[in-house]
Amino acid sequence: MNKANLIKKTIILALVLIVPGFLYYLLTAHGKNHYTPLAYFGPRVVAKTFHKKRGKEIPDTLYHTITDFNLTDQNGKKVSLATLKDKIIIANFFYTHCPTVCNLVNDNVNKLLPEYTSNKNICFVSITVDPQNDSVSVLKQYEKQFGTHANRLFLTGDTATIYNLARKGFLVNAVQIGKNEFNYSDQIILIDPNKHIRGYYRGASTAEVTTLNDEIKVLITEVLLNKDAPLY
Repeated sequence: MNKANLIKKTIILALVLIVPGFLYYLLTAHGKNHYTPLAYFGPRVVAKTFHKKRGKEIPDTLYHTITDFNLTDQNGKKVSLATLKDKIIIANFFYTHCPTVCNLVNDNVNKLLPEYTSNKNICFVSITVDPQNDSVSVLKQYEKQFGTHANRLFLTGDTATIYNLARKGFLVNAVQIGKNEFNYSDQIILIDPNKHIRGYYRGASTAEVTTLNDEIKVLITEVLLNKDAPLY
């Protein structure tokens, strides 16, 4: 190996070793200017346990988490929190015969997918509020207008489970108000790997979906900085 190649490889190795540490330093030591964690949504409880930060004992906070569920995707596979363990979840509610808004929201979700197709730790989940009509086969047909993506799921199940999950888990509205009429939220909800709600975004708003895209990246950074979390 000649001297020039040796110097080049040494520089590359140094960059590989030094740059991540320098970025970590910027994000932690000077994080106020470079990185602000996302908020937590929902009720919270101050625990009796503590953690230390810069030598000070700080009470732990227990944040709201989404409730477990058992639903079925467009391929007939069972999906629960265990299935989505350690994943960032981007969720929304819809129904297949919705005249306008649902398709717009799901289309906006679809626009986010190309950037995260190769990331197995992110899952996009769309849950029907009309499971009586939106069977597995109906969801499979509905999927075709958006294309097949490994990390996008369309879910159905029983009405009680879905409505309870929407109201008590995701903290959004979902209820049938008449024949083929539903009152449901058009929000897209960002969930961290610990199943805490970290953001709400109007799915029909291009600007808010852009904000969601930015905040997915913020959440990925947060996960990376958490030594107990899986690598993304």
